[in-house]
Amino acid sequence: MSTRRIAELLHTFNEVAPIARHFGMRLSYNEEDQAIVDLPYNPNLDHALDGIHGGVYATMLDTAGWFTAAAAHDESCWLATAEMSVHFLAPAAHTSLQAIGRLIKRGRRQDVAEMHLYDGQGRLVGHRGHQPDSGSGYHPALPRRQGVSGCAAAVVVASVGAKC
Repeated sequence: MSTRRIAELLHTFNEVAPIARHFGMRLSYNEEDQAIVDLPYNPNLDHALDGIHGGVYATMLDTAGWFTAAAAHDESCWLATAEMSVHFLAPAAHTSLQAIGRLIKRGRRQDVAEMHLYDGQGRLVGHRGHQPDSGSGYHPALPRRQGVSGCAAAVVVASVGAKC
């Protein structure tokens, strides 16, 4: 993976994306080019019963999957989540969260990624599968658009489509 591409993605999320600032999320990458999204506990993201809202799980999982897939493509590709399934495995309350993406298969038009969400104690609270665009799936890669910057314990699998 290109260090320039990783730097671009880090800048895009950590410095430009309003949702990152609003939620308080930070993006990093490990030595395997897996995106890691960290979220310190933010009481503004709790639901009425005092736990962290499931939409936060989904957002973090989608972000980890998308940025993992994006790191496998150059900046001429624009990715979009085409499909996503989230498994809510355990409730999380008053804790930090960390989502980690892993590229399962890189395709010409679609990638498949898997994401896990851990609470501050390391418990898996959410999962998501993620598949970027390769014909059918979750994150299709599309041509870059003018003005668009390209760039728990829950397990999620998703697909990302890409057009390069």
